[in-house]
Amino acid sequence: MELMFIGADHEVTGSCHYLRVGEKNVLVDYGMEQGANVFENCKLPVDEALIDYVFLTHAHIDHSGLLPLLYARGFRGQIYATAPTCDLCSIMLRDCAHIQMQEAEWKNRKAKRSAGIEPMEPLYSMEDADGAVRCLIPCDYDSEVTVCENIRIKFTDIGHLLGSSSIEVWATEEGVTKKLVFSGDIGNSDQPLIKHPKNTAEADYVVMESTYGDRLHSSERVDYVGELTKILQTTFDRGGNVVIPSFAVGRTQEMLYFLRQIKADRLVKGHEDFPVYVDSPLAVEATGIFHKNEERCFDEQAMALVKKGINPITFPGLRLAITSDESKAINFEHTPKVIISASGMCEAGRIRHHLKHNLWRPECTILFVGYQAVGTLGRMLVEGAQEVKLFGEPIEVRADIAKLVGMSGHADKNGLLQWINGFEKKPDKVFVVHGEDTVCTLFSECLKGEYKLDAYAPYSGTRYDLISGEFICEAEPIRIKKKAHGISTVFARLLASGQRLMAVIYKNEGGANKDLAKFADQINSLCDRWDRS
Repeated sequence: MELMFIGADHEVTGSCHYLRVGEKNVLVDYGMEQGANVFENCKLPVDEALIDYVFLTHAHIDHSGLLPLLYARGFRGQIYATAPTCDLCSIMLRDCAHIQMQEAEWKNRKAKRSAGIEPMEPLYSMEDADGAVRCLIPCDYDSEVTVCENIRIKFTDIGHLLGSSSIEVWATEEGVTKKLVFSGDIGNSDQPLIKHPKNTAEADYVVMESTYGDRLHSSERVDYVGELTKILQTTFDRGGNVVIPSFAVGRTQEMLYFLRQIKADRLVKGHEDFPVYVDSPLAVEATGIFHKNEERCFDEQAMALVKKGINPITFPGLRLAITSDESKAINFEHTPKVIISASGMCEAGRIRHHLKHNLWRPECTILFVGYQAVGTLGRMLVEGAQEVKLFGEPIEVRADIAKLVGMSGHADKNGLLQWINGFEKKPDKVFVVHGEDTVCTLFSECLKGEYKLDAYAPYSGTRYDLISGEFICEAEPIRIKKKAHGISTVFARLLASGQRLMAVIYKNEGGANKDLAKFADQINSLCDRWDRS
């Protein structure tokens, strides 16, 4: 029984852990890396086609975004997640595939102007995203699920995103059962709309995030409505727009929650009927999924509004932009307005067009309401960049760059400590992941020094024997020497198909001779057709 660390080790994005239980191969999350990556991630220890199950903590792309790639390379197992996470993944993975295909098309158009540049393929296709979605198995919170003879799991609400969870895993091998808990992303108790994170009673091993393991949110409860009202009032009075780069799922709905209250109480004087544009088809679909799951996931304050017949995340003056023409028209409307658009880190999507139209205008405000990873355009703007490039053109930054302080879906250091100290019995080992390099180290040292927990911050490639409680391999960090393009070639896809074929062959071992002979004949015929020798 083995645990191996693949992604988000001394880094914040690209979460992935590998678990081997007997002959079963399991992944916990398979996320996409976003922003600058410091360290190389090791490869999966088995071919993708040999992965039997994926346990998914939540739908954010840095936890789920490579599931279509897993499918493209031969995975045909089951992906277990909460029902709301399955709903969100059904739109988010397809949206991610659409972005991959758009970016590849744009790069190929650009490449035509330069001789000798090979055409690029998207990381995965819409068909791959559809295939991954078909593998999703929806589960209820707080109910044990028997995955197979040797593995049981349970999802607990962790309060980070609609449907987000920590995952309890009971793994049995050679008569020995060990319980692992994967925290996923631990939610901030002060965020609106969804429930607070719940603790777990016991575990032998814990794998926990540390995104904000070196900092505290404000000790005083932040008046988000008041702070947002001030920004709107100041910007609208000078005739500008408030542009909010926002994650389409989660943060957008929280902003709508605050804006509904501001408009209902008519707090922005002289501009009480200001329009709010949500320019993201994904955000519009996600908002519908929030409505669908309100009974399951909304907190007491949000449910109190629902019981009064008030929709907590919609209001008069809310305008939804679906088509590209509707998106373009927003910037030709001169009334001061709020524009909420994805992506939240300004790396892709329609937000980049709105930045192009508003960054150079001193009367406007760009308001950041979420974490900005190192290396992203959002991080550059927050850190004071005077000029940025958008669509190949330099844009002077003259708009106000503001941040809604304390607005976070992640628990701060105290929230993380509250969660890990909620275990009734100290775990045998705590693995600290999903934090920037120094943060992982500092937080694990804090757990060891101040709370007497056996904590360790692994690098990618670290392997641990869960039965003996000993390391098989303590990996050393390997720094990235050059930036990866993140786009595969068609030949790489062909190799992945070959890996899947080998996996299918092994799975047919012990089958009827007649069927195996027929299978072999079909493979040989295919080889004869394509053999170039």
